[in-house]
Amino acid sequence: LKFRRQYEIGPYIADFACEALKLVIELDGGVHRDESQALDDHRRQQDIERMGWFVLRFENAAVIGRLPDVLHAIDAHARLVRA
Repeated sequence: LKFRRQYEIGPYIADFACEALKLVIELDGGVHRDESQALDDHRRQQDIERMGWFVLRFENAAVIGRLPDVLHAIDAHARLVRA
């Protein structure tokens, strides 16, 4: 699978995207816990999903501390899409 970093989807820039799976990976740092930022993230995700993409969100800490779990979630989605 090929993921592109800072991938443009409509008016948005996704952290990572895989065109073959129509999969977006978003990494959320501490600022995303802010209520107004969380609302913006939710609206943005809904817009991206309306464009036909599936969005997986992970906190930065999960990627750093539990990378195998993150990779498993991505792999599980890939298997589901390809089935």
